Amino acid sequence: MIDEYALDSRLARIRVVLVETSHPGNIGAVARAMKNMGLSQLVLVNPKEFPSQVASARASSACDLLNRAKVVESLPEALIGAQVVFGASARLRKVAWPQCDVRETAALSLQALSADQEAQVALVFGREDSGLSNAELDLCHYLAHIPSNPSYSSLNISAAVQVFAYECLMATQFTPLSSQGYRHALASSDQLEGFYQHLLQALQQVGFVDPAKNARFMRRMRRLFNRAALDIKEIDILRGILTATQRKLAQVRSSKDER
Repeated sequence: MIDEYALDSRLARIRVVLVETSHPGNIGAVARAMKNMGLSQLVLVNPKEFPSQVASARASSACDLLNRAKVVESLPEALIGAQVVFGASARLRKVAWPQCDVRETAALSLQALSADQEAQVALVFGREDSGLSNAELDLCHYLAHIPSNPSYSSLNISAAVQVFAYECLMATQFTPLSSQGYRHALASSDQLEGFYQHLLQALQQVGFVDPAKNARFMRRMRRLFNRAALDIKEIDILRGILTATQRKLAQVRSSKDER
C-alpha cells in the first residue's frame, strides 16, 4: 500500500496535456483521476469551455488542480520544457512511430525522470471524438496505447488518464530515485523542435530535400533523433554543424557570384 503522504516527488514532473477537450466535465474528471494517483500538472490546449462549473463539480476535491491548470493555444506551447513526450492513442497508426503500451510508458517516464532531476514528461491526450492528428503525433516521441478489447478499444478520456496515471504511480515503486545516467540534461521538446526546423532549413539549402516530400522525410528524421534521446550538448553540436554547413554554403555561393 502506498502512503499518500509519501508520494514519489517524480510524479510532480509528469504533466497531463489535454488537446481541445470538448466537454468540461471530462476536464474535471481528468483532474480527479490525476489527483487520485499523485499527478498535479494539468495543461489544456484550446479547451472548448474552461473555467467551468461543470468541470469543478466533476473534479470533486481536485479543484486545486483545475485552479492551477495552464491554458495554452497550441500543443508546442504545452510541451515547452518537456524532455519526453508520449501521445496517447487508441489507434495504432500506419505511420511507424515508436510505440509502447501504458506500462512501458510509465517505466520509460520514470527512467527519464530518474536520470535527470530537472526532466519533465508529458502525456498528451487528444480530442474525445478524434484523438490526436498525425501532425500532433509528430511532436511526440512515442505513441502510447492501452491494450484493450480489439473490438471495442475506445475509452473515456478520464478513464484513459486514470490508467496512465495509475501505471506511473505503480512504476515509482520499481525504478531508482537517482541515476548516474546523463551527464547533460535531455533536450526539451522546444529545443528539439528548434533543431528539426534548423535541420529542414539546412537540407533545403543544400538541395537534399524534395519539398514535395518534406513531411514524410522529416517524420523519419524525428523518429531517428527521438530514439537517440539527445541531450542539450548534443543538440548544440548538431546545430553547430548545421550552422557551419550553411555558412560554408553561403561562402561558396558568394565566391561563384564574384566570378
